[in-house]
Amino acid sequence: MSRVAIVAALEREVRPLVRNWRVNAKELGSRQFRFFEKDDLVVVCGGIGAEAARRSAEAVIAVYAPQVIYSAGFAGALDRELKVADIVKPSKVVNAGDGSSVNLECGEGVLVSFGSVATAEQKARLRDSFGAQVVDMEAAAVARAAEARGVAFAAVKAISDEFDFTFPSMERFVDSNGQFLELRFAWFAAARPWLWPQVARLARNSNHASRALCDWLRRMESQSKATSSDLTTMQEATADEARHQ
Repeated sequence: MSRVAIVAALEREVRPLVRNWRVNAKELGSRQFRFFEKDDLVVVCGGIGAEAARRSAEAVIAVYAPQVIYSAGFAGALDRELKVADIVKPSKVVNAGDGSSVNLECGEGVLVSFGSVATAEQKARLRDSFGAQVVDMEAAAVARAAEARGVAFAAVKAISDEFDFTFPSMERFVDSNGQFLELRFAWFAAARPWLWPQVARLARNSNHASRALCDWLRRMESQSKATSSDLTTMQEATADEARHQ
């Protein structure tokens, strides 16, 4: 059992965190999953989009029975004040598709999950429709999977693209399993020199966001260890007291 499970879309979002963790590869429902394990934490990177996130959440719950599951990764800013690498831990997650939502025990602001990478125009509509500050593609699906199985849910996101950042549609570079087709994207970008500055900016933003996210997750890991240690000490003290009564 792992106390905390983390669902991300792509390994590059959490690579600085899991680089030296144990890897446990498992096949579940004819699909392969790579679980990164360390102490009481487990991370799974199941792909881009709601369906991939749902499958990953269900898989990590089935294998590890965590006490809490996080949706972690990159998000786009709907608030102009949010900058690249800012960390957002929302208090509410909304599914833009059906309007359903989940309120979280702690955090601040609203995250809305949308079915594709939002353009600047779509960001404005999502902000106005849902009162949201950030947008992603996966959090609502992870929340739904957690709720269905009685597991506590939380979300933490690092801003990778600011409100005014624009880029061509990325759906063509995501396969049916939610995996980003890097080689296809590289060929696409290489043939379009006018995109090179945006590609370079996107790469810098992603690296910056990944480091910030992983720093936050490391702090959570340290707090989790401290809590676990305190609990063990309390249990040992209680057992010792009982033996001497």
